[in-house]
Amino acid sequence: MNRSQQDTESHAQHSPEPQGNRATGQSPADQALHEPPKRPMRPSVKVEPNPALADSAFLKAARGEKAAHTPLWFMRQAGRYMPEYRAIRADRSMLECIRTPELAAEITLQPIRAFEVDAAILFNDILTPLPVMGLDLDFVKGAGPRISNPLRSTRAVDLLSVPAAREVMPYTAEAIRLLKPELDARGIPLIGFVGAPFTLASYAIEGGGSRNYEYTKQMMYAEPAAWFRLMDKLATVQADYLGEQIKAGAAAVQIFDSWAGALSRYDYQTFVWPATQRLIEAVKPYGVPVIYFGTDTGHLLGDIARYETDVVGVDWRTPLDTAWAQLNKGQAIQGNLDPLLLAAPWRELRHQVDRVLDEAAGRPGHIFNIGHGILPTTPMDNVRRVAEYVHERTQQV
Repeated sequence: MNRSQQDTESHAQHSPEPQGNRATGQSPADQALHEPPKRPMRPSVKVEPNPALADSAFLKAARGEKAAHTPLWFMRQAGRYMPEYRAIRADRSMLECIRTPELAAEITLQPIRAFEVDAAILFNDILTPLPVMGLDLDFVKGAGPRISNPLRSTRAVDLLSVPAAREVMPYTAEAIRLLKPELDARGIPLIGFVGAPFTLASYAIEGGGSRNYEYTKQMMYAEPAAWFRLMDKLATVQADYLGEQIKAGAAAVQIFDSWAGALSRYDYQTFVWPATQRLIEAVKPYGVPVIYFGTDTGHLLGDIARYETDVVGVDWRTPLDTAWAQLNKGQAIQGNLDPLLLAAPWRELRHQVDRVLDEAAGRPGHIFNIGHGILPTTPMDNVRRVAEYVHERTQQV
């Protein structure tokens, strides 16, 4: 089957019109959920884990095992709330820091040296692959990411390239190799990450942040064949990029679907689930824990559980125990303090940390985190106190 035939068949199988399969009575959403991957993406070799890290609290929890204490890390734990980060970024762009291995490694290590966290997350951005695919990306001070040539036509989708990560983004793997010796000496696993296909597609189509995802949904509904081609390209690039991070030394990976909560369950099942599943299935054979995280996705947790990732991250909108009850047996959970609470007085912050820990009830497989990234105005002392308190309160004797 050639590529154009694949796209035609994909469009027929994923059509958003509620006709379904007359023979089976399945809706298009059901067909999307049960259809096998359109294009297999498998690694050639399984990456052997570092035995020195296997018993770390983070990796044990990610495997659903009981750890010596509840492990903890913070999304965006290297960021503008840290003066040492601001010093590096004072005269350097975001993309320069990402593409300079020495800078990316140093920024990744800053919070590891400052706090008692149980995992490091690579300094990078979910949008890093978009420029190598052909989009003009810039991070505008005070405005965030901006794409000057957003995808607004089927032709623009078809012109996107699908390059090999090791050829066009070698700096990421090199940054991992540079920082690994210090992390290994501390017994700290590294988390690699990418953005999920839907979130990247939305940025690429909207050209930046959005409230209503107007252009994104227009393409989904009006040009579904082009939409599925775009999602397929993004899943392919992201799977390859994650593979390069794992081969360089990432001990776990997280897939950020920051904007998935903007969709109805039907649209998520029909337009998003199949490509995200292809990405996840491509990464699983590497043998490292896979985390899927989305914001405002409480209504999607049943579908997210179907990915069968090792860990599901949830934001603060859904109580932790409520969310956990919707996951599969043995599936770990990550979360879920409101990041704004890190700026609250300690008496309230501690109370809310206790609430999250009480909802976890000491069950194996809980990774403490916040429900989104640390904000720039967050006091460093609060980050430090939360890390120390979670360890102290959950320490197994």
